[in-house]
Amino acid sequence: MHVQDSHWSPASALAAGGMTMSAATGNGRDASRTTPLRVDAQRNLEHVLRAAREVFGELGYGAPMEDVARRARVGVGTVYRRFPSKDVLVRRIAEEETSRLTDQARAALGQEDEPWSALSRFLRTSVASGAGRLLPPQVLRVSVEDAGGPRVPQQRTQPGTTELRLVPDQPVAVASVPAVAAEEDAGTSALLEVVGQLVDRARAAGELRADVSVSDVLLVIATAAPSLPDAAQQAAASARLLDILLEGLRSRPA
Repeated sequence: MHVQDSHWSPASALAAGGMTMSAATGNGRDASRTTPLRVDAQRNLEHVLRAAREVFGELGYGAPMEDVARRARVGVGTVYRRFPSKDVLVRRIAEEETSRLTDQARAALGQEDEPWSALSRFLRTSVASGAGRLLPPQVLRVSVEDAGGPRVPQQRTQPGTTELRLVPDQPVAVASVPAVAAEEDAGTSALLEVVGQLVDRARAAGELRADVSVSDVLLVIATAAPSLPDAAQQAAASARLLDILLEGLRSRPA
């Protein structure tokens, strides 16, 4: 069943994606991951995925499937044969981006001894890769603890302090989304956990402002990835904006 683009939203895609994926394949995974493909079919799939990343990165997840098909230079029917609804394609791209961000965060943790260097390396790598334009909506969705309170995903304020930490052993809370696939939920939790380690290390070292949360770090990735028509301008703008945002994250002597 095709999704009507005029009524589509990232949240509805994430909610509906689990149902459409299950209905299409019977096991919660799209057929493109489980069925061996002919060489030409595999090539078309790769073209569609690359085009989807480009189109959604430039126009957001609200971009129609027709735009993806045109960028991939295939018919829209070819796209729907691999991804029976737009929800399924959006979830595929979002899950891959979540996994890529998690790998980048783990690499920064494992290869940088200095806490600030690890955090800044993760941010620079993620921004340079354009990850901010494809961050899954549930990663950026935030909840407000109270009116005017901190906006943080999967976090709580520690009693008696202003420090924000990940909530242990709880699934990612996604407001207004009744059902989220377990695999997607686990991927998001893994990303928040490893970014939380980067944040905790930098804060404990006194190099990160005490009020900076995991949410803030992810918002930096999203904010520092503007979509500009010229690739060189886009890279320069991202680098400049990230330098400014990094300065804002650092702690200052009292």
